[in-house]
Amino acid sequence: MKIAVTSKAFAKNETLKSELQSFFPDCRFNTSGRLLNESELIEFLGDCDGAIVAMEQIQAPVLDDVNLLKVIAKFGVGLNNIDLSYCQKNGIPVKWTAGINRQSVAEMALGFMLMLIRNLYTTSNQLKKGEWNKSGGQSLYGKTIGIIGMGHIGQELTHLLKPFACRVLANDVVDINEFCEKNGVVSVGKETIYAEADIISLHTPLNTSTVQFIDATAFHKMTKKPIFINTARGELVNLQDLHDALLNGQLYGAAIDVYDVEPPTHKELISMPNLVCTPHIGGNSAEATLAMGRSAISHLVDSLLGAANER
Repeated sequence: MKIAVTSKAFAKNETLKSELQSFFPDCRFNTSGRLLNESELIEFLGDCDGAIVAMEQIQAPVLDDVNLLKVIAKFGVGLNNIDLSYCQKNGIPVKWTAGINRQSVAEMALGFMLMLIRNLYTTSNQLKKGEWNKSGGQSLYGKTIGIIGMGHIGQELTHLLKPFACRVLANDVVDINEFCEKNGVVSVGKETIYAEADIISLHTPLNTSTVQFIDATAFHKMTKKPIFINTARGELVNLQDLHDALLNGQLYGAAIDVYDVEPPTHKELISMPNLVCTPHIGGNSAEATLAMGRSAISHLVDSLLGAANER
């Protein structure tokens, strides 16, 4: 059986490559260092039985021309880049493990909070330019944190915040009351988070109802001039409106790890002095990379070799 790995991070990891090839000797890896476009994906996946994909757009035009594909395994979380309806209609299972990188992303969100609220990021950059700014910011301890999206990562972030005795406000479209009751979290509407949070951290999935739901209107409601953090998906936020909110003082600062176009094209935004910006590495700690890769491998083994053994 032939396996195609479109994920750049997987292709760079010799441990994962070796482990995959121990089950499937015939493998093809994306070593281009970039996302493959539609025509490249069709050629890359065309004669393969299984695929490990990351952020590539696996949509109907690609799948229409990939006739041998029996299973898709996700390297990471979030399935918004895969046409799930097409896969379901055409009998192509999409395998993934929810929350596989939650520790890695939650740690980044906590790190962003500390960098910004304690002025670590700003004063470090100033010192490199010869400016001696002794402003130490504020303590994270006891602050009100708003978490929008209380799934695996939001819950993990809640656990990481416990030593800081923060008041945590949470919002989700599903019932989170049981988790909130057990963990001292207050379930509220987004409007309450906008009005009361010192820090707002975004952890929602991307779908038709959440595209750019954080925009100028939402920033205007953030009356405490909070720190805003997005480690989820870039398309959740109107980045021009984020730039304006930072420029106009509606936000104390912001941190983003994701963008609507990657690498980002919003040069004015990423040059803002009170914005921490990283190249979509939230889920890419060494431990998370191995966990995501091994999860994808296990899904392929179960789906392809398991089915073969049953015959």
